[in-house]
Amino acid sequence: KNIKYHNDPYRAVNFRIDENGDLVCPNNKKFHYVYSRPIKGNKYGRTEEFYQCEECANCSHKEKCCKCKGNRIVRINEELTAFHKEVLENLNCIHGALLRMNRSIQSEGANGIIKWNRSYTRARRRGLNAMNLEIAMICCGFNLHKFHLKKIAIRKAA
Repeated sequence: KNIKYHNDPYRAVNFRIDENGDLVCPNNKKFHYVYSRPIKGNKYGRTEEFYQCEECANCSHKEKCCKCKGNRIVRINEELTAFHKEVLENLNCIHGALLRMNRSIQSEGANGIIKWNRSYTRARRRGLNAMNLEIAMICCGFNLHKFHLKKIAIRKAA
C-alpha cells in the first residue's frame, strides 16, 4: 500500500487516542466502546472491539470519513494492530531494509533464470492445483540444476 493510504487520517488505526483511552477522529469527535466479539474462524481466539462515534450527523468530514447513514462504527483488533506496528518497525529499520533488498535480488535472479535461460514463458496447465504442481516441478528442476552445477564445481576443484 502506498504512503497516502498509510497516512490517511480517516483510517481507524491512525486515529489518536486521548487520555481516557478513547479513539478521537480528525474532527475531534470521540468514539465510545460499544461491544466486543470473537473473530469467526480464528483459531487463536482473537476478539475485535467495536467503537461508535458520538455524533457524525453534522460533521464536516463525513463525506471523507464514512459512507454510512448513521454514526461511524469502527472495528479495532488491538493485538493485530500491535503486530502491524511491530512489523512496520522491523521493515523500516536498517536490518529490515537490507533483508528486503537481499530477498528481492535473490527472487528476481531465480525468476530471471527460469524465464530467460530455461525459456519458461507461460503456464501450460489450467486450474489452481495443476498450476501449483507445475510451479513446484519447475522449482524442483531449478534446484536440481543448481545442485548439479555445485557438484560439478566441487569435482573440478578437487
